[in-house]
Amino acid sequence: MDLLQKPQLITHAHKSLNFTLYDTRWIPHSARFVVLGSHPRGTGALQIYELTRGDANILKEAEKRSPFKCGTFGAGTIQERHLATGDFAGHMMVWDLEKVDMPVYSVKSHSEIVNSIDGCGGLGIGGGAPEIVTGSRDGSVKVWDVRQKDDPVACMEPAEGEQRRDCWTVAFGNSYNNSERCVAAGYDNGDIKMFDLRTMSLRWEENVKNGVCSLEFDRKDIRMNKLVATSLGAKFYVFDTRTQHPKKGFPCLTEKAHKSTIWCVRHLPQNRDIFMTTGGNGTLNLWKYSYPEKRVKTDGDGVSEGVVGSLDMLQNATITTQPISSFDWNADKEGLCVFTSFDQCFRVLIATKLNIV
Repeated sequence: MDLLQKPQLITHAHKSLNFTLYDTRWIPHSARFVVLGSHPRGTGALQIYELTRGDANILKEAEKRSPFKCGTFGAGTIQERHLATGDFAGHMMVWDLEKVDMPVYSVKSHSEIVNSIDGCGGLGIGGGAPEIVTGSRDGSVKVWDVRQKDDPVACMEPAEGEQRRDCWTVAFGNSYNNSERCVAAGYDNGDIKMFDLRTMSLRWEENVKNGVCSLEFDRKDIRMNKLVATSLGAKFYVFDTRTQHPKKGFPCLTEKAHKSTIWCVRHLPQNRDIFMTTGGNGTLNLWKYSYPEKRVKTDGDGVSEGVVGSLDMLQNATITTQPISSFDWNADKEGLCVFTSFDQCFRVLIATKLNIV
């Protein structure tokens, strides 16, 4: 690609805060975003910012009993835009950001820290009921419906006597109608498991040898297309999940990047084939996936198997010296994003020319 046509990564706003930042999310259909983290005194930090006149200005902040680890708007309605959070004490809570003094829903979801959370069925994304999935250090993955108090609608955990692995990341996918939906979960030993929520069964599993830091389907509300997994070992994996072979599973493309842990992957809402990965060395890498001429071939036994495509790095940038812990694209403004890092800063960035790559 010609240098003049390459996307550019431009910092738009930058704020240094006095607490550790773990997650950030755009508030749907707005120029506002929420930042979640932990104060040095061991309490939870929740702040809301708005982009105005080229800067990010704080609108509201709240301090809670336990540090926040993760958040999602994925199960909220467009009208309410409720934020679901997971904290260090194992609670899953849902907040009305207009009045953050008390949660509108709260449950002791896990016995240990909630490492990851995702939502589906809200914001007009995905068929079926609005649901929230949480993954925890206690080894369990649970699916919640806020209309059902206290008990999860599904729980995936090791059988009694089996070793419990730390679940680091969870993601919804395949929610293209009112009955289909699956959850992918990544663990500290490199396991990736895909659970089919319609049949309540383990649909597929793989081990990538290093702890899985982040998982994301390119879209939640279509038939499974691609799943990206990032790892501790400076590698990420792109699985073509459209065709599953009974023995070989999904075809996979492996890429080395960042020369460090790859903390996070996020797909561009306006183009599912473009995604950003974030590194433990403070770098951002922007990628584009290209499909092969034929996505399916027949093996020697006459069984269909998938064919994986190729990747191009569109741009990379070193932003900070510390790990970039979270990243979120704005669903309304193509190329606008916000991310947090362990230098206690968040940055708003603009990626240009994404409509022409």
